Amino acid sequence: MGGHIDLYLDVASLYSYIALIQAIKTQDLLKQHSVEINIHPFFLGAVNASSGNKPPWTLPAKAVYGVHDSQRSLRAVGLANVSPPGDLMQAGRTMVPLRALLYIKTHCPAATYLATWRALFHAFWTLHRPPITPETLGQTLAGIPAGTNAAGSSPPEVLGPGDGGERLFSAPEVAGILQAEKSAEYKNALRETTQRALDQGAFGAPWLWVTNAATGESEPFFGSDRWSHVYAFLGLPYRDVELLPPGAARGSEAKL
Repeated sequence: MGGHIDLYLDVASLYSYIALIQAIKTQDLLKQHSVEINIHPFFLGAVNASSGNKPPWTLPAKAVYGVHDSQRSLRAVGLANVSPPGDLMQAGRTMVPLRALLYIKTHCPAATYLATWRALFHAFWTLHRPPITPETLGQTLAGIPAGTNAAGSSPPEVLGPGDGGERLFSAPEVAGILQAEKSAEYKNALRETTQRALDQGAFGAPWLWVTNAATGESEPFFGSDRWSHVYAFLGLPYRDVELLPPGAARGSEAKL
């Protein structure tokens, strides 16, 4: 057993949000199986353009179905009060927060990196304040409380300028992040990460590139509902969806 999971996400992707929650919930257990998971920001807009893919909500039939599918997927990971922030084409220009995440990943503890991902998703999908400009990103970063737990079931609290309490990032740290995301270094880093996923065959998000340490083989996986296939590829023990006999607990009461 053992291996590595590269998980590529974009803040503008709802199913990336779902995949993040799943990854956070299982990362410690994956470590017990000697599997490391590495979360990468990548720009979904460029992936769609390069692969010829289109957002599913631009196809009317998929848009109608997507309302049902997204709500089912959100319930499965305990997310509520989630909906698109208006014009997704405009909000999907997420280069600024993605470059900032690359900087935070390099310069901050892993817990801070994951907490920032969670806060950015919350700002985008629940507060409907897409952090896609330096100004809105700075406001989001400045409002994350210290001690925010990315693995918590409740969404992260957001503090306003007049609210008391310690913050995850100090004002100088926020300024440093905003300065870094404008640099050529992190513009290039985002291009390279996005291109690496494209070279693996990416056409959407979340995109997973999984390596089995025992065999040395790597394979791609797409979507937030492919974890059983990932575990099978890695040779991990897991319990799949199981139909129960009459009289057993049903629906959400049936814990697998």
